[in-house]
Amino acid sequence: MSVDHPSRFSRRLALQTTAAGFGYMAFNGLLAAEAIRNGTPLKPLAPRDSHFPAKAKRIIFVFMEGSMSQHDTFEYKPELFKNNGKPGPGGGTLTASKFKFSQHGQTGTWFSELLPSIAKHSDKLCWLRGLHTDTPAHPQAVVQLHTGSANAALTRPSMGAWLLYGLGTPNQDLPGYITINPPPNFGGAVNYGSAFLPAHYQGTRITDQGHLPNLKPASAVPLQRKQLDLIQSMNRDFAGSPGAPDPVEAIIDSYELGFRMQGKVAELLDISKEPKKVQDAYGVNDPGPKAAFARQCLMARRLSEAGVRFVEICQGGWDHHNNLHKGLLDRTNSVDQPTAALLTDLEERGLLEDTLVLFGSEFGRLPTAQGVDGRDHNITGYSMFLAGAGVKKGYSYGGTDELGIKAVEGRMHINDLHATLLALMGLDHERLTHRYAGRDFRLTDVAGEVAKDIFA
Repeated sequence: MSVDHPSRFSRRLALQTTAAGFGYMAFNGLLAAEAIRNGTPLKPLAPRDSHFPAKAKRIIFVFMEGSMSQHDTFEYKPELFKNNGKPGPGGGTLTASKFKFSQHGQTGTWFSELLPSIAKHSDKLCWLRGLHTDTPAHPQAVVQLHTGSANAALTRPSMGAWLLYGLGTPNQDLPGYITINPPPNFGGAVNYGSAFLPAHYQGTRITDQGHLPNLKPASAVPLQRKQLDLIQSMNRDFAGSPGAPDPVEAIIDSYELGFRMQGKVAELLDISKEPKKVQDAYGVNDPGPKAAFARQCLMARRLSEAGVRFVEICQGGWDHHNNLHKGLLDRTNSVDQPTAALLTDLEERGLLEDTLVLFGSEFGRLPTAQGVDGRDHNITGYSMFLAGAGVKKGYSYGGTDELGIKAVEGRMHINDLHATLLALMGLDHERLTHRYAGRDFRLTDVAGEVAKDIFA
């Protein structure tokens, strides 16, 4: 038999075996295309040195899909209340929030009554109040927030994929990038994909119930081990043959990761083993939609603690063009307690010292009314907050005009946000590039300025 025959048979058998369910390649599309860097063989997700000392080791992105109304939650504008009912400068009727605002903490940060639990953390939050983006359409804006490009037709790697590409991951038994309940619409898998980066950098999707597609039950482990040993022996024979491509070694490593994950992931995602007081703090046993988001938050802490580099959790339903008042009561009730519990839990475990938490939406909403009870999209000025590693506590960077329409100071485009997040992780956004189709691509395209003023 020639050298080519066993290699083809090996690849064919491997695909059949993974399709039957043993692992990582089946649900993660894993193909190892980059096994060597600077002439040195690497495992696909091996930890890599940062460009400069990092302030954060990992990120948890708490994504409020649909655009949370900042005017009803954490952007208090006295002029909006003063001019309630008057014509807005760009048309429409200025409409103050129906919810009461009050100041919290030593910083005196304003929050509405909708977010009492998060408000207790006011002195540890770092606000980005001058954000702006390019498009008011959800699909493009969500994709731009996750990939740096609003053009969904020209797919770009997600920010989690770029982080793995630049830094690898410290836990070789787990994926380095996990997305829990990712946005089902508005770009779908593009938001956690790897695009033209090697596919092992894309996110691994799980549900808030801890379900990981195609992960075989542990009862099948002995048979799987025999199958894997056969596949790996043929792959190693092929790797040692003349002219074998470099990615073979990375494929071998990816199969082993898939096998190891079976013994780690199920236990890690089983939040029932957490103490009752921890479960109660997050609200995982509460009735209604809060429980689902609470499970996401608790799993995010467990995954981060275990060494996952980037975790995203998602709460949809914020697109309140109508039914704003009731809709906000429902959505904030779902996320307020779990988000606050996540911050508390990370802090008590010493994880907030090297974990960066990002909370926000793809854009904001206008201070004017839409219909009887709604607000339209606003891409010219909105807010997010950061907490944890590397950022100033109780700090507010940038701001919008007196009515909250347009960012007028500390302006941050999405490219600037990405550049800043990468810098906090020790990566220079201009050096983190990948050559594709004859040019060097990066997360921030050809823009991006780091907001160093927010660094602790």
